[in-house]
Amino acid sequence: MEEMKTIQWFPGHMTKTKRKIESQLKLIDAVAILLDARVPYSSCNPDLRSIINNKPRIAVLNKCDMADPSETKKWIALLKEKGIAAIALDCKTGKGLNTFIPTVKNVLSDKIAAWNAKGMTGRTIKVMVVGIPNVGKSSFINRMSKQNRAKVEDRPGVTRGNQWFTIGKGFDLLDTPGVLWPKFDDQAVGEKLAYIGSVKDDVVDTETLAARLLVYLRDHHIHSVCTRYKLEREEMTGLQGYELLSLIGKKRGMLMSGGEINTERAAATVLDEFRSAVLGKITLDKAVDYPNVRI
Repeated sequence: MEEMKTIQWFPGHMTKTKRKIESQLKLIDAVAILLDARVPYSSCNPDLRSIINNKPRIAVLNKCDMADPSETKKWIALLKEKGIAAIALDCKTGKGLNTFIPTVKNVLSDKIAAWNAKGMTGRTIKVMVVGIPNVGKSSFINRMSKQNRAKVEDRPGVTRGNQWFTIGKGFDLLDTPGVLWPKFDDQAVGEKLAYIGSVKDDVVDTETLAARLLVYLRDHHIHSVCTRYKLEREEMTGLQGYELLSLIGKKRGMLMSGGEINTERAAATVLDEFRSAVLGKITLDKAVDYPNVRI
């Protein structure tokens, strides 16, 4: 099977972001940790636990409409079992967004009761939104604030500054830039983040990445691959990742002069179609494999 080079990506602004998060913790009441529902474990920055310390937290599994619904339910159950409030939502469709504010208020119920007892009824609740690049923080804030003020782009590293947004009466969100961590101890985590687009494509070999993804999909979601690319199971049996990529390129007529298959174009197609859920609702991180959540 094709070997991936070690994936590392920790630009200077990531260190700056960590410092900003730490410096503004005193201003906020809770932290909403946005995760990608397709990779709830891999998309959680392990450094966040120490950075946000003992602040109340809410796990928000975004892009749930792209993930396997049964796996998302298992993740929500696992997180709640560990004492972590968790909700699933999808910013594109708006599904589940109405559960966010009630969940935050429930998590902060003791603190709100204390405010009320001190005559601070209606005190503004301030929640910091954190997450890795491309997990959908800006889309989430845009949806919650009902205005397109946070910059949204489908590529990692767009949001650079911390911004406050009012999303309802007495409820503010603090947006923060996406932050990865210095080293992927588990390269499988790095690969999964590259699959979903949280690591910039210009720091990975996209052909090798797509080839490895295809092997996984062939082994776990072969029906989706066969249906999308009009392949027979027998055609895919025993093939290495690059051979699968070439097969798809050939089927799609992605040929260059001389009849050579344009595997670079095929790789871009496979990655794009996986990331946009054209290949189906697929969860790469199975809850059963990660009993020790790191939020």
